[in-house]
Formats: sequence, structure tokens, C-alpha cells
Amino acid sequence: PFAAIYSTFLQRAYDSVVHDVAIQNLPVRLPMDRAGLVGADGATHAGSFDIAFLGCLPNMVIMAAGDEAELVHMTATAAAYDEGPIAFRYPRGEGVGVDMPEQGKILEIGKGRIVREGTKVAILSLGGRLQEALKAAATLEAQGISTTVADARFSKPLDHDLVMRLVREHEAVITVEEGSRGGFGAFVLHFLAETGLLDSGVKIRTMHLPDVFQDQDSPEKMYDQARLNAVHIVERAREALGMESNVVNLRG
Repeated sequence: PFAAIYSTFLQRAYDSVVHDVAIQNLPVRLPMDRAGLVGADGATHAGSFDIAFLGCLPNMVIMAAGDEAELVHMTATAAAYDEGPIAFRYPRGEGVGVDMPEQGKILEIGKGRIVREGTKVAILSLGGRLQEALKAAATLEAQGISTTVADARFSKPLDHDLVMRLVREHEAVITVEEGSRGGFGAFVLHFLAETGLLDSGVKIRTMHLPDVFQDQDSPEKMYDQARLNAVHIVERAREALGMESNVVNLRG
């Protein structure tokens, strides 16, 4: 079964998800619309918390689509997955204009992908901020900072091999997500702490929605307020490297 529902409405069904799905490890597919900020609907409809509140449940698989083609693949992946519950999130609004596949391919569970190769900074994006991460990478490259962009695809199970590669091969790693604190960035930090990879001295920064209920506005302005647009990713990367933000030049 597919139970398509807004992320924010799934909050109201949390007890059912825990007791009627997760504990029994049933293969229920949970497509979550309105992931992230939604604009005029405001705080009541913002899909801020699902990564965190589903990520703590045993047996749950969680995906987040970076673009509309990825959503096709994740729908096919969910349809083919019978080992237990699986959820995938996608934002409100239009796609980004990528070429659409004729047929979805089944993704390997718990595996992300490298979208752009670099050497100094790695941006690890989950979900709909992928295009902003790519814009940020282009700006950083123009400033002489070689930048990798990775699309995590899964917040649970986390792609341990990908995270380890990014940490070992880059001076700084920035995680970016359209969700609350306690979600994807926290999962990455927990893994790094448990494995001792934080001891290597790599600089880790997490970018997520602010710890407030944001007032309604256009999605663009809300993400600007949340400091999750490309310019803010650039600022965060430069700060992690100990460089001035150069924000005036970036906005100009």
C-alpha cells in the first residue's frame, strides 16, 4: 500500500506509524508531500519534522528527492521495497526542469551519489536544496574553492561509505536539509562521533531549518530567512574554512 500524505499531516498519524506499521515491519510506502517550507500555508503545513520523527523509528527507510527525476526513481524504489516501511519526501511546487526518465530505476537502499567532484569542500545535500547546493558550489569554484556536491538520497539508512569518503577527502563538510535540527545533520554527526571520524579534525557544519515556527511568506523568502539558499551555503563553507564570508560581493 501507498499512503500519500502531507508531511505535516503525518505528524497527526504518528502513533499509527509506530504501532501499526513500524513495530510490525509492514511494507507500507509513505510518500510525504509538502516536505520543507510551503509558503502561504505557513507553519501549520510546513513539513519540518518528518526526517527527525521517522528517523528514530526502527525498520524505517527514508528517502528525499533532490529533483523531479529522483522522485520518479524513489517512487519505483518504494514500490519494489518489501522488507518494511519506506518513506520518501518531496517539496511543494514545481520541479527544477531536469530531463525526466521514461521509467523509474530502483535505487540501492542507503546509497547516495556524487553530483559534482571537488577537493576542498564537500556539500552533502538531502532533498530539495540540491540545486542551491550546486549554485553554491559554482560560486565557491569561482572563488578558487574546489567543491564536491553529493546527493545523500537517503537519511536512513545513511550512506556510511559516502560520508566517510567526504570526510577523509575534504577539509570541510557541510550538510544541508529542508528539515528541523535533530534530523539528517544529526544522523551524520552521530555516525561520525560513533566511528571516531570526528577525531580527524575535519570541519563539519550542519544547515537545517531554524528552531522556530516561521511565519508564512513566499517559499523563496522563507528559505532566505532560514538561511538555506546558495548564498548562505557559501557563507557557511567559507566560515568553516576560516575565510571571510564575502557576502556583499556574492549578493551583488
